[in-house]
Amino acid sequence: MPFFTAPDGAELHYTDQGHGRALLCLAGLTRNGSDFDYLAPHLPPLRLLRLDYRGRGKSQWTGAETYTVVQEGADVLALLDHLGLDQVAILGTSRGGIIGMYLAAVAKERLRGLCLNDLGTVIEPEGLARISGYIGRNPSARSHAEAALALERAFPEFSNMPEGRWLEEAKRHFIATDQGLQINYDPALREAFLVAMTGGGGDLWPMFEACAGLPLALIRGAESNLVSAQTAAEMARLRPDMLLAEVPGRGHVPFLDEPESCAVIHEWLGMCL
Repeated sequence: MPFFTAPDGAELHYTDQGHGRALLCLAGLTRNGSDFDYLAPHLPPLRLLRLDYRGRGKSQWTGAETYTVVQEGADVLALLDHLGLDQVAILGTSRGGIIGMYLAAVAKERLRGLCLNDLGTVIEPEGLARISGYIGRNPSARSHAEAALALERAFPEFSNMPEGRWLEEAKRHFIATDQGLQINYDPALREAFLVAMTGGGGDLWPMFEACAGLPLALIRGAESNLVSAQTAAEMARLRPDMLLAEVPGRGHVPFLDEPESCAVIHEWLGMCL
């Protein structure tokens, strides 16, 4: 099980599979590299890298003050240095997309391209409010089966789901204990999120502009409450070469094994790898 030591001493977990040009997948705010298990079988031959951010998955918990985009971006660069990689293509889901755009602004020479999964330049308040309602809190469900039903009720915007997908999600992100289910990340992430949100969602347009010249793609859940159709359209207007797909029956975020997601990812990979 591969780990590397970040410059501040944190032990961070990653996975490294396959050979060839490298694709680095960065998960959402509370998530980890296992989110890309759904996508992996649909990828062409390549080297697939996934990083668990500090405080998530199997990586070390290092405290709320370290759970920032700047620190997580630095950890990505430290991983690339650890692996001896000059450049990677980055597929970023939600928070991972912010980190990808941040890296385009501060270390563009390390990127071959950027694909954003349901992350736009304007983050809608409705989506942030939903996140603030659950982040850092254990679910009330006592079993994975209960949690799966709760997820299905909580996310009605998702339709045409693969059989058993909500149960897969529950098992992937909640740990069964004698006291019930627990989240599989540091609860202090809630504190970091609330501090970051005191200034609102932030202006991501400058970081989007920093992506100029990079092969760029955007996948948006058609029912997303975090990225509006208007924001996606404006991003496409400013970057007419950006690949864009809307995934029907998906909110925040698409699972990336949908036909629309796979088609755009394959086309984008052809541009940057």
